[in-house]
Amino acid sequence: MTTAPAPSSRDLPHPAREEIRLEGVLHALSDPVRLRIVRELAAEGVELSCSFFELPVSKSTTTHHFRVLRESGVIRQNYEGTAKMNGLRRDDLDDLFPGLLDCLLTAASHQSTRGHSR
Repeated sequence: MTTAPAPSSRDLPHPAREEIRLEGVLHALSDPVRLRIVRELAAEGVELSCSFFELPVSKSTTTHHFRVLRESGVIRQNYEGTAKMNGLRRDDLDDLFPGLLDCLLTAASHQSTRGHSR
């Protein structure tokens, strides 16, 4: 069951920690664009607005990718003024799946480096 949004219509629903499932996280991170978003969030270590990301997809597709990440429990989204802010749910993911996020980020970094040498 997804946590219900707070009274404001701008609050977005997020799964509670105990509702985050490994298969959902892996599905969310299986897409290169979503993995890129997570890598950038991890590298920056702070919440970032959607407009921070320069992605090679349309705005509607970008919105879809952020929704998949939020609904799987990988990121938390909230509004600050007119900006939708995105933060990695690292504490939740590390508690539920110890080492998984670091392992995936390291593997993605190695793959990215390998891809540039071709």
